[in-house]
Formats: sequence, C-alpha cells, structure tokens
Amino acid sequence: MSKKAIEKLLVDSGAFLEGHFKLTSGKHSKYYVEKIKLIQYPEDVVQIGKAFAAKCAHLDFDVVVSPALGAIVLGYEVAKQMSKRFVFTQRKDGKMTIRSGFDLQPNEKVLIIEDVTTTGGSVFEVIDCIKKRDADIVGVGLVVDRSGDTIDFGVPIIPLLTLKIEAYEPDECPLCKEDIPITKPGSSGK
Repeated sequence: MSKKAIEKLLVDSGAFLEGHFKLTSGKHSKYYVEKIKLIQYPEDVVQIGKAFAAKCAHLDFDVVVSPALGAIVLGYEVAKQMSKRFVFTQRKDGKMTIRSGFDLQPNEKVLIIEDVTTTGGSVFEVIDCIKKRDADIVGVGLVVDRSGDTIDFGVPIIPLLTLKIEAYEPDECPLCKEDIPITKPGSSGK
C-alpha cells in the first residue's frame, strides 16, 4: 500500500480532520487524524495489515503488541497477516499495563503496532510495559507518524505514512489567538 493510498484512505474514511484540536499530548493542531475512523471499514484494516506485513517481513519477532483502543484491531490484523501471536495493553488506574490474561515471556521479540503518534507518549508507555516483562522490542510500526521525525524509541520506526503537521504549545497557538473554538477528540484516558 503506497503512501498515496494511505492518504486516500485517511481522507475517504473521514479520519483526516481540519479545525482546532487539543491533542493527547496537550499541544494544539489545525489538523487531526481521527484514528478510530481507520478501523470502521474491515477492508481498510486488511489493507493496512498487508502493508505492515510487507514492510516488516524482514523483522524477526514472536508477538505483536498494540495499545488500546483503536490500535488493537490494527495490531491484531498485522499479527494475523504474519501468523504471529497478539497482545494488547490498556490503561488501568491511569497506567499502561499488559491486559489481564495476556503475558509476555522474557526474551520474546515484540513488534509494536500503533495507529497515530505525535509525541510518542503511548508508545513509550507500551515500551515500558514490555521492558518490565524482559521482552525485546524489534520495531514500532505506525500507521501515521506525525512527530516530524523527532521521536527516538531506541528501535526502528516503520511508518506507513509520515505527516509533517505543526503542533503548538497552547500559549503559542495561532488558532487560540484567533479565538477559534477548540475540540478535544480521542479517548486515551490521559
């Protein structure tokens, strides 16, 4: 799946929004990727899974791990496409944890799959969960990387699409200065 095809999927699904948004990171942006819309059409999820399977075929790993909520479906599809085990993390009492009933073994090789990242906050939390289990992370797959290449997870980052979208600190936001109403989308629980 080409970058143009991913862009088209974002637009056609209604996932790419324009307005004034407060991101999970606390920063403000004129654009937002409504990641939950990425999973509303099963055929799109299959295409994303195939794209990751192609880009990650060279990696040696045992299990795919994704954070709840939207990335669960995407990570599951990648695991299915690559015949790997799947585990997800979720927030419990405000902290990211491996979902009850799942486990990671020491030295298991993990590929993290996330939908959209700006600051990498959720991925860093997932990395901490995995490291606490003494498992090894081989890479982080991102459907959309909107970080501007500013994040270092300490492992390879495999984006399907990189978007250079400016995000502002609230006190520097030109949209706030224009009194444009702000929307706080998402459901990260932060």
